Amino acid sequence: MRPITSGRTPITGTREREEVLRGVLDQWKAAVDAHEPQRVASLFTDDAIFQGLHPYSVGRRGVADYYEAQPNGMAAGYRILETRQLADDLVLGYLRVDFSFVDRATLNVHLSTLVKRVDHGWYISHYQVSRVDPSMEGASHERSDS
Repeated sequence: MRPITSGRTPITGTREREEVLRGVLDQWKAAVDAHEPQRVASLFTDDAIFQGLHPYSVGRRGVADYYEAQPNGMAAGYRILETRQLADDLVLGYLRVDFSFVDRATLNVHLSTLVKRVDHGWYISHYQVSRVDPSMEGASHERSDS
């Protein structure tokens, strides 16, 4: 598994921030869809804070354990809703993620994530999901491209 690399190219706007996020999250999605927990975990920093829908963990072992417990056939689809650059080497993403299953209804969540440049690649350093409130499904929020 190779993290996205972009050297030290400056991130100047929404498009570049989304490229950084997609570089990591496309690999995350592929590993989740293939039910490869170790591959998922390799996309996180050694000290990543991970909060799925179960108690949080810190580090790659907790990420691998979480995804190992997920059922075969689970697949993830995501859409980036917002991005921010918090520092030269840190990008925030706020996403809608739909986890589909072969034997139950799709689980809709919002994901807040931080991806951090480490050496020459980008890794997930923070991952926190919350269930989508069905009563807010139709709510519209103005997107900021700042």
